[in-house]
Amino acid sequence: MSQDAAQPLARDLVAGLDKGLKVIEAFDQERSRLTIAEVAQATGLTRAAARRYLITLTHLGYMRHENKLFSLTPAVLRLGQSYLHSARLPRIAQPLLYRLAYSLGEAASVGVLDHDQLVCVAAVSAGQLVSGTLQPGTRVPAWCTANGRMLLASLPQERVDEFLERAQPEQITVHTIVNKERLALEIARSRAQGYALVDQELELGLRAIAVPLRNFRGDVVAAMNVSVHAARLPAQQMVERCLPAMIKIQVELGALL
Repeated sequence: MSQDAAQPLARDLVAGLDKGLKVIEAFDQERSRLTIAEVAQATGLTRAAARRYLITLTHLGYMRHENKLFSLTPAVLRLGQSYLHSARLPRIAQPLLYRLAYSLGEAASVGVLDHDQLVCVAAVSAGQLVSGTLQPGTRVPAWCTANGRMLLASLPQERVDEFLERAQPEQITVHTIVNKERLALEIARSRAQGYALVDQELELGLRAIAVPLRNFRGDVVAAMNVSVHAARLPAQQMVERCLPAMIKIQVELGALL
């Protein structure tokens, strides 16, 4: 195996870029405003280094500074928009996703795995405001979402076992599956039947069904789901009503990806 195909040499990496991105990633919904000391602790940087990165990011417009607290600015969204505007998957999926959503009158989205999280890369609401998580760029746990569980089911079994070993499922709703043995069974069920159905595990009232999206080589590159309000459509009716339309779009996308 060549060096390029394996891990890059340390001399080929820009350590400053790596650390700067880690500073940005230190901010999230629970930690929206941080001090220099808190950023240093979250990133493993010294206080002096964290201060320099924060000052640089503020100078570049990615941070704001007020009363010793730093927070991200909307300029950070440019980083995500660069992906959404340049990547093939969102551009190809969006028109067909629009057709799927409006044919069913429901919300639909496409997501990819990023480590153990599901990242939405394309979404159409079709007038149904089902969940705030169905927006491009949002991140949610993979294990309790339809797209995420479908993508986990598409991994080799050894990678699923590794995921389950490190996963720490939380009881997000009363319906969330936190038992790892049961979660393993649900992942296996999704793999066997070719779709994942998740009922109110991420949000109460949110029910979703997902199928894998394959490229022309047959590799799973993403997952596509349809989400509905649980009160409007029982789970079994959701499979009967949504799955045929989803499979049609799945086939069409497979010829384009």
